[in-house]
Amino acid sequence: MSKHDTRLTTPLVRDNGALRPATWDEALDRAAAGFRAAVEKHGPQTFGLFSCSKTTNEMNYLAQKFARTVVGSNNIDSCNRT
Repeated sequence: MSKHDTRLTTPLVRDNGALRPATWDEALDRAAAGFRAAVEKHGPQTFGLFSCSKTTNEMNYLAQKFARTVVGSNNIDSCNRT
C-alpha cells in the first residue's frame, strides 16, 4: 500500500465521537463555527494563527489580515525571524 492509498480524499467531521465523511461546505462551516464559539466564549485573543515563512509575502499578508480583521486577534506568527 502506497502513501497515496491512505491519503484522505474527503473531509471528516466528528458526530457523537465518530468520524464520518462530509462535504467541504459542511467541514468549513464547522471549522468556522468552532472559531466563532471560541472567540465568543474567550475573546479574540484566544485565536492564534501560524503561517509559513517559506510561502509568499502575499499569502502571509492575507493570513495576518484574516487574523486581525476577521477574528480581531494580533496573535499571528510566520516565523520570519530567522
